[in-house]
Amino acid sequence: MTMTSVSTETTDNAFLGGRVQLLQPRRGYRAGVDPVLLAAAVAARPGEAVLELGCGVGTALLCLGARVPGLTLCGVEVQPDYAELARRNAARNRLSAEVVCADLADLPPGVKARTFDQVLANPPYFQRTTSHASPDAGRETGRGEGLVLGHWIAVAARRLRPGGFATFIQRAERLPEMLAGCEGRLGGLEVLPLIPRAGRAARLVLLRGRKGGGAAFRLHAPVVLHHGEAHLADGDDYAPRIADVLRNGAALPFAAAGKQG
Repeated sequence: MTMTSVSTETTDNAFLGGRVQLLQPRRGYRAGVDPVLLAAAVAARPGEAVLELGCGVGTALLCLGARVPGLTLCGVEVQPDYAELARRNAARNRLSAEVVCADLADLPPGVKARTFDQVLANPPYFQRTTSHASPDAGRETGRGEGLVLGHWIAVAARRLRPGGFATFIQRAERLPEMLAGCEGRLGGLEVLPLIPRAGRAARLVLLRGRKGGGAAFRLHAPVVLHHGEAHLADGDDYAPRIADVLRNGAALPFAAAGKQG
C-alpha cells in the first residue's frame, strides 16, 4: 500500500456529545458514525491492551479510550498526515496512545513483537475491482481497498493474544468474504447486523471473533439505526439506543446482556 499525503487544512469536530474532539482533514477521508459504532461494540475492560488497524485520525481508538478508562492504546495508520493528526488528537483529548505510521503488510518489529487483548478495524469498504477510485488520495486510501480483506483479518489474528477478541465493521455484502477470512484464524464468531430502519436490509455488519474461540456461530438480532419509516424533518432521527452511543458514549453490546462468548 502506497503512503499518501492529505491536505493540512483541518476542521475540529465533536464526537460522543463533545467528550472527544477530533481534528480531521477538511478534504479527504472524514470519519462519520461508523468508527464510533465500532468503538462502542468493542467489549474492552480497563487495563487491556488495544490495537486499531488503519486508525485514521484516531476516531474509533479515542472514542474507545474515552469510554473505557485505563486502556493501553496503539494505532497503526499508513498515511503520515492522518497518523500525525491521530497523535495530536490523542494529546488534545488527554489520552495516551501510540500511533505508528506503517503499512499493514509491513508492520515494524515493535508492533510485531506485541500481542493485544483487543484488535479493532474499519477496513476500506470498497474493492477497486468493482468500484471507482476517488481522485482524493486520503479519501481513496480510507475507502478503497489496497490489501484484500482477508489480510486485515490475518493481521488482526496474529496480533491477538490467545483468547483475545477482534472486532470489525464492514459492508453487509462483504460478510461472506470476512467469514472466509476468519477460517482457521478466529472462532466463536458473532455478527451484529446494522439496519438503517425497521424492515430494511442490513447495510453494515459488526463482526467479532475470538482467537482460539470454539463457541458456535451467532447471528444476533439486528440493531435499528434510525426510528421511523423515513427521514421527515431536519436534524437526526437516531433510534434511542444509537443516540445513546453517539451522544453519551454508551456501549453497543452484541447481545442484550453484553456478554462475550
